[in-house]
Amino acid sequence: MRVDCHLHTVHSGDAVTTVDRLAERVREERLDVVCVTDHHTLAGAHEALSRAIGARVIVGEEIRTYAGEIIGLFLTERVPYVLPLEDAVRRIRAQGGLVYAPHPFDAARTSLGAAGLSELHTMGALDVVEVFNAKTADEEDNRRAARFAAEHGLPAAAGSDAHDPQGIGAAYAEMPDFDGPEEFLRSLTEARIIGEFRPHVGYRPGSRP
Repeated sequence: MRVDCHLHTVHSGDAVTTVDRLAERVREERLDVVCVTDHHTLAGAHEALSRAIGARVIVGEEIRTYAGEIIGLFLTERVPYVLPLEDAVRRIRAQGGLVYAPHPFDAARTSLGAAGLSELHTMGALDVVEVFNAKTADEEDNRRAARFAAEHGLPAAAGSDAHDPQGIGAAYAEMPDFDGPEEFLRSLTEARIIGEFRPHVGYRPGSRP
């Protein structure tokens, strides 16, 4: 299964990918599962769920906390943004979701960094570490995430972090099939991480997203 664990739609507010274009890119990239992780909303994931996009959809949300950004996966309810890290984790866990650390060492974004990542791990609340983010320009940042996951025995994942159609599928985990959060974590332990750096694409007014 090819699983892009982190991508955005127009519902994020800073992305241009419509659900129609997501469906096209799913076919072109031969993705089996997409985690739709818009900023502070589940609307894009729910729209993708309601449509035949050609891939299974995991409902997620990228959430800004005081410590940095985290992602909740397998959500049923939106988590408010700019909460203390512990509160955001509690809300994710209360709905049976997983806590995923995106681009944790990328200083160019609102990332957890070493301190936030360690805090999550100490809380026993770090389920998945994103070890390849296709928008992370410095390869060492991804390597640091991979080392952290390996040293702490944590499942590793990959996401395109696509905000435009061209970015979708730039990074993914190739893993066994799964059903639900617990099997997702088990399958990630057998995943092969695939990825390439693919920067954001700008759009001219009137161009097709």
